[in-house]
Amino acid sequence: MTKAELFAEIQKKSSFLCVGLDPDLDKIPTHLRTEKDPFFSFCKAIIEESADYAVAYKPNIAFFEALGPRGWESLQKVLEIIPKDIFTIADAKRGDIGNTSKLYAKAFFEQMSFDSVTVAPYMGADSVMPFLEFEKKWVILLALTSNAGSMDFQLLEDEYGKPLYQSVLEKSQEWGSPENLMYVVGATRGELIGEVRKIAPKNFFLVPGVGAQGGSLEEVAKYGMNSDCGLLVNSSRGIIYASSAKDFSKAAGREAKKLQVEMKEMLERFL
Repeated sequence: MTKAELFAEIQKKSSFLCVGLDPDLDKIPTHLRTEKDPFFSFCKAIIEESADYAVAYKPNIAFFEALGPRGWESLQKVLEIIPKDIFTIADAKRGDIGNTSKLYAKAFFEQMSFDSVTVAPYMGADSVMPFLEFEKKWVILLALTSNAGSMDFQLLEDEYGKPLYQSVLEKSQEWGSPENLMYVVGATRGELIGEVRKIAPKNFFLVPGVGAQGGSLEEVAKYGMNSDCGLLVNSSRGIIYASSAKDFSKAAGREAKKLQVEMKEMLERFL
């Protein structure tokens, strides 16, 4: 999917919502747990009720691969039912030396046909560049994350007072372009989103942390939105686990719609 196609979908739905698909056997409704493929049944129901409001889906690969071969089979089935005009993100956080990265890229882009994959930048250019060689595919690079441990490294300053995450942003701008490179920028650091936007004015941001983690959608839009929207705001638990009853998917749809309504207002205010 191209940047123009993604923006067109955002405009069509008045939404920049990404729904995270994190199926957990301990959390999905009990009536699904005895099914042959409970992960697929769960995700299918969520997708059917939220697809009108979402422009992206982000399966967290760990939840699937923890099940072994059957988890990978479930993931492929889930990917196949996501509407083709919706952006897909393999939340895999890969990052290894060049030849290994190329095989990771082939797995997610060629074998599974994801539009994008999350990548860790710690090993540098040769661990990221192989992902950027695929046409109409995207790298979503970890830049400023919302977890507590992010402060262990990402905010460390060099001798000139520059935080490490800013160095990552600046260096990675040499590797890709706004047509194939996005950044993960956590919503719980609202005051820093504007700083990231100064360094990467045209790139899309994947923004976790809104909802269950306490991030403010308004702050994200105020400081992060650009002329192409430039945002995919992810919600996982707040949508997919809105209810554990048999009507769980209806509850998920309502939560997705609620966010879409807020996003429409943000697009009208800030775009």
